[in-house]
Amino acid sequence: MARELFAGRQENKYKILIGKKTISKKNLAPLLKNHAKALVISDDGIPSSITKNVYSICKNFTKISTLTLKQGEKTKSIQNFQKILNFLALNNFDRSDVIIAVGGGVIGDISGYVASSYLRGIQFIQIPTTLLAQVDSSVGGKTAINIPTGKNLVGAFYNPKGVIIDTEVLSTLPEREFKAGLAEVIKYGLIQNKYLLALLKNNAAEIQSKNGKILEEIIFESIKTKSKIVTKDEKENGVRAILNFGHTFGHAIEAEGKYKKILHGEAVAKGMLVASKISCLENLISPRDLIKIKSLLESYQFDLSLGQYKYMELKPFIFRDKKMKAGKLNLVLLDGISKGIVTDSFNAMHLKKALKN
Repeated sequence: MARELFAGRQENKYKILIGKKTISKKNLAPLLKNHAKALVISDDGIPSSITKNVYSICKNFTKISTLTLKQGEKTKSIQNFQKILNFLALNNFDRSDVIIAVGGGVIGDISGYVASSYLRGIQFIQIPTTLLAQVDSSVGGKTAINIPTGKNLVGAFYNPKGVIIDTEVLSTLPEREFKAGLAEVIKYGLIQNKYLLALLKNNAAEIQSKNGKILEEIIFESIKTKSKIVTKDEKENGVRAILNFGHTFGHAIEAEGKYKKILHGEAVAKGMLVASKISCLENLISPRDLIKIKSLLESYQFDLSLGQYKYMELKPFIFRDKKMKAGKLNLVLLDGISKGIVTDSFNAMHLKKALKN
């Protein structure tokens, strides 16, 4: 039996379904109602069994087109944004039609941004196939593409029509990508959800072996935390910013490596360690708390090395971050474990110090 959550305010609320075999006629039919055409966007790294299943279900309800992009962060480009827009226009898609994003965060982000832009907005459905997308990018309505000067600097807040999370598709996920997704789960535990943090501490082996029951529970708790936050603050004007814990430094590490050297979740794990070290330097958490956070990240086998990064090389990306306001950098820090805060009041020297091993 699928579990349900809702995100978004009353006027644009959408359902999130979580469970086994949720990619089904029963769940897709209501979302496809009244759509004459649908474009399924995926990438060449997604197992064909998943995309074929979506296609075979959807063709019973609407006329289906497909577009397959190359796998990887570089796919979130202006060139691919234009490519999808042109495809929609050439195939006479109108405002009554729908986009279905089948894939990880890259596919969900670019598909959502296209949906927000084409004809000033058409509907889209998220079917995330990676753990990272399931617990993070598919929920909350953030859509974006990258430009050479930074990650996710061009985009829009645009909610999906619905999100279908099938935990069974995670069995096809490469181990490295699965582990990278766990970084975002750990983030929710560290910024707010104490129950989730306890699950992560006490079930590391079961989670890493993809135990179905515990996996569904941590996904549910992650999304529950995110949906609660984004419903309060859809446009990131306040509390929603705490969801970026670890991301200011993680995005800088990704951008400095031109999105080739490290996966998003791997970079976020390093970023969370840096942000936790700053929190300790600012006397917001104790050295003992910092050791606990580092031990938790190490229990999930994240590479936490920082010595290869130079502050002056990361600095341009750090200070080009979307959390800059009125010329000041807002950092997400911890005012205690499971208590994320946003602040622009910190010692700038601590940024440089925290990047050292």
